[in-house]
Amino acid sequence: MMGIFLYVTLALLVVAVTRWVFRWRNPKCNGVLPPGSMGFPVIGETLQYFSAQPLEGIPPFIAKRMAKYGPIFRTSLVGLPVVMSTDPEINQYIFQQEGKFFQSWYTESALKITGGLLVHQGDAHRYLKNLARNILGPESLREELVHEIDLVTQKHLSLWHASNEVNVKEATEIMLFELAAKMLMGLDEAKASELRQNYKHFKESFVSFPLNIPGFGFHSVLQGKKRALEIIRETIVERRRSKEKHQDFLSCILKEVEDGETILTEAMAENILFGLHFGAYETTSSTTTVALKFLRDHPQVLAQLKEEHDKILSIRDNKEATGITWAEYKSMTFTHMVINETVRLADNVFGMFRRVLQEVNLKGYTIPAGWVIVAIPSVTHLNPNEYQDPYSFNPSRWKGKEMHTASKNFLAFGGGRRMCSGADFAKLQLAIFIHYMVTRYSWKITKEGSIIRKPGLAFPKPLCIQLTKNI
Repeated sequence: MMGIFLYVTLALLVVAVTRWVFRWRNPKCNGVLPPGSMGFPVIGETLQYFSAQPLEGIPPFIAKRMAKYGPIFRTSLVGLPVVMSTDPEINQYIFQQEGKFFQSWYTESALKITGGLLVHQGDAHRYLKNLARNILGPESLREELVHEIDLVTQKHLSLWHASNEVNVKEATEIMLFELAAKMLMGLDEAKASELRQNYKHFKESFVSFPLNIPGFGFHSVLQGKKRALEIIRETIVERRRSKEKHQDFLSCILKEVEDGETILTEAMAENILFGLHFGAYETTSSTTTVALKFLRDHPQVLAQLKEEHDKILSIRDNKEATGITWAEYKSMTFTHMVINETVRLADNVFGMFRRVLQEVNLKGYTIPAGWVIVAIPSVTHLNPNEYQDPYSFNPSRWKGKEMHTASKNFLAFGGGRRMCSGADFAKLQLAIFIHYMVTRYSWKITKEGSIIRKPGLAFPKPLCIQLTKNI
């Protein structure tokens, strides 16, 4: 009797698991889903998505599925049903219809790390974006930050010169984080370094299974966030006790918190400060590292850059001046071409996530409400119909083109309402860095390193350089 019971139980279990697997692989839909594979239950195709892939060209994970299914296909990542789009028209439609059919979204891991900062909608999103613009917008950059960025850049390049060898990614992170910590919260170098230690492995955990278990990366990230927030709270307490006036973002945001009519809470303020520090250094340090590699590999581009920046120095009224002015920055036409071309080929944004609010039809396919759709910019940036010889590093292709706004064919700094608030800050920092690297220093690569996508940019082996001061 017991044997029969076990046999029936096992049979029912097999039937249940089989039905579960079938439903996973064949999701319900009122129309026709995009083609694709959902992979294994729960795991989906997460492991393939995060496998190391070359920097050059379209990531194999995307390229293989495009070849098999076309420009829009379904998959599953970290337990989410996902549609990936490499179609510029669909991607533009997604950005245009934000708030109606789509809303900014990310994985559960990213939402827990940022405290939901990535997915504020409507008035809340506009309010937070205006706050960021107070410190990162063109007026602030022109009046204050151009000078601050210049000083910090000169200081750190001098330190690089004094070293025998520099890990570019790490050294640039240190430079940018120090700048961000001073700009956002008035922290000195020592305190900035203490805060930075808590941001390790954050990028890798943004799209991951949110397993808050010792030994998993996500757990380490949450512990790092906890310690970082403690430092931020201590700084807030000290600021409130201080009678000294400050002109940084912390003062601005505390004033907002204390305004009884604001939507901003103290917890939101802490998460904003936490997130802005990460955003201020991670992607820009990657772009800076890749830019140096591209310039070393293309000496004719480096020579043209040097010519542009030497001209800036030659026509400067005050020959004794040691800092870049806003007018000089705006005159760096070819430099901006180099920056755009670098992020076109080495885009650090591996996908723009949007949640489907209501069932939507896209080019004959039906995407159910609750699914996530991801716009993939890297494919758009390598489209041969838009970019001649798209795999070559050719900054001159930007001549005569608008270089400071997004379009359906250039999404390096986001798209639609979600354009990156720090884009102007990042470009200013990189332009000033390039200025001193080509006028004051020369460099040689001492370790080639390696740059891969995983799916964002990763540097498993550091790219190292040695600086020589020009006479």
